[in-house]
Formats: sequence, structure tokens, C-alpha cells
Amino acid sequence: MQLVINSRGAYLRKQNNCFLIKNDDKVFEVSVKKIESILITTSAYISTDAIKFAMDNNIDIIFLDYFGNPYGRVWHCKLGSTTLIRRKQLEASIGEKGLNLAKEWITCKIDNQIDFLKSLKNSRSKKENNINEYIISLEKRKSMLTKIEGAIEEKRNNIMAIEGVAGKEYFDALSFIIPEQYKFKGRSRSPAKDEFNCLLNYAYGVLYSMVEKSCIIAGLDPYIGFIHADNYNKKSLVFDLIEMYRVFAEKTVMYLFSKRKVKKEYFDKIKNGLSLNQEGKALLINELNDTFETTVRYRGRNIKNKNIIQFESHRIANNLLKQK
Repeated sequence: MQLVINSRGAYLRKQNNCFLIKNDDKVFEVSVKKIESILITTSAYISTDAIKFAMDNNIDIIFLDYFGNPYGRVWHCKLGSTTLIRRKQLEASIGEKGLNLAKEWITCKIDNQIDFLKSLKNSRSKKENNINEYIISLEKRKSMLTKIEGAIEEKRNNIMAIEGVAGKEYFDALSFIIPEQYKFKGRSRSPAKDEFNCLLNYAYGVLYSMVEKSCIIAGLDPYIGFIHADNYNKKSLVFDLIEMYRVFAEKTVMYLFSKRKVKKEYFDKIKNGLSLNQEGKALLINELNDTFETTVRYRGRNIKNKNIIQFESHRIANNLLKQK
């Protein structure tokens, strides 16, 4: 599970073989064996003993800003694996191998979008025809993607253009499906312009930290990307790989709207947009944890959604090692 500290003034420290959290007059303990990562999302305190305790147990500590974007991480100083993986990753990032990986990841993303829309269509007979049109359009983008050939440095813009159009169509479909009072016009970030994007941005932030951790453990360099171009201090590979898992966040947020669990009071008005308040964050984190803990059938095995991320990062690293 992810231990989330999102109350102003909360205090986290080590006690015996547990983490102890104190918030106002409330005190509770969580066994270290139950925690995979710690997210601190607001003004809180943490002891150095708690930090070392987390490092000793391979638990990373992630700091999220007001909008849910990770801005810092505490992690032990060991490399995830052999540096040969990083060398192979760098070689692949500039040739045909890089293009094939990029196509695989974006194809996976579009497949996830199509499958999700199909599942939403099943319980919405009145909107079925319109949703089918969105699905057909996404299928066309996927077909265009498979026809791209060459080296990644030459075709990167082509891939991103197709992915961008597919994304717009997909979010148009989601806006068409959600309840009337929460419809939105495309994606908006930092700040979000509407409730849907406010929840989704925060969910993406949590997901981003999980993808980065999976790269580190697998021995991949988070800064060497394939789809997203290199930039100063930009973790391009994390932006690449998260594309395959964004659907976890999207399913969670859509579930909250479809089950009418979203309330206007979960959002605070700020300059040029909205922010998710403490009550809204608690609702979202609980639902995200349920999503990540769900067991599915994946590549011939039963596996939790959260473990798919690590599984795929290891698979990518192993494939890079096999390349000549």
C-alpha cells in the first residue's frame, strides 16, 4: 500500500517496527511490511529515523506539490542493476529499436483507451453509437501508428502527432460520457480548469512516482527517453512509460464520476482554476489504492495492477540486455 500523509502539521516517525503517524490528537501505527511507498502531499514533518527506516526497507518517499506533481524523492543510493542496461538503453534510443519500443508503448496506450471505451459503452446503450464512432477513430490512429518505419530520431514527431490526436479524441469521448454538470473541454493542467482534470492530474502525479520507482528498480535510466525528447532534468523515460498505465488513473476518476462520488466541495477555487482539497485527495487516494490492488490476468499470469508497472520495466530492461 501507499502511505499518504496529506494533513497539514502531520508528523511521521519510526516506532519499533512500525511507522507512527500523529495528526492533531489522532495517533496510529502502520507496519513497515504493509508499505511500499510514502507520499507526502502537504506541510508535514518526518523524522530522520523514519527516513532511514524507509530506506532500510526499500520504501521510497515521494513529495508531491499542491497539484499532485512529484517534486522530490528520497531513495537509497544503490543502482537498480548493472550499468550495462543503461548503455543498451542509450544505444536503443537513437535507432530502429527505439522506434519499435515507442510504437509498442503508444499502441498499448491506444489499446487501453479502446478497451476502456468499450467497457463504458456496455452500460450506456443510449450513447453506444457515439462511443462506437470514437472507438473507430482510435482504431484508425492505431493503424497509422503501425505503418511508421525508420529510426526513432526521424519519426518521433510522427508518433507524437498520432498520439496527440488520439488523446484528444479519447478525452472528447470521456467528456461525452460523464454526467452533464462535469463535462470538460480537453485537458488542462497546473491548474486544472474543471473537476475532471483536477482529479486526473493528481492521479497522474501518484502514478508518475510509481513509474519512476519501477525504472530505478529495473536499472533503467529515467532520463533517457524514446518518445519524449531529451531535455535538461526531464525524466523522459518516465513520461514514455507512463503512457501505458494512464488508464489506471482514468478508470479510477471515471468510476468516481459514474458512481456519483464526486462533490463540488472536494475542490477549492484558486487563480485560473481549481485545486483538490484534503477531503478530495483522501477520496481519490483510496480509490487509486483499490485500483492498484486489483488482480487481473496479464501475459498469462494473475497479477495486481500495481505490479504490472514493475513487471514491464523489468521486461524492457531484459529485452535491452538481449539486443546485439
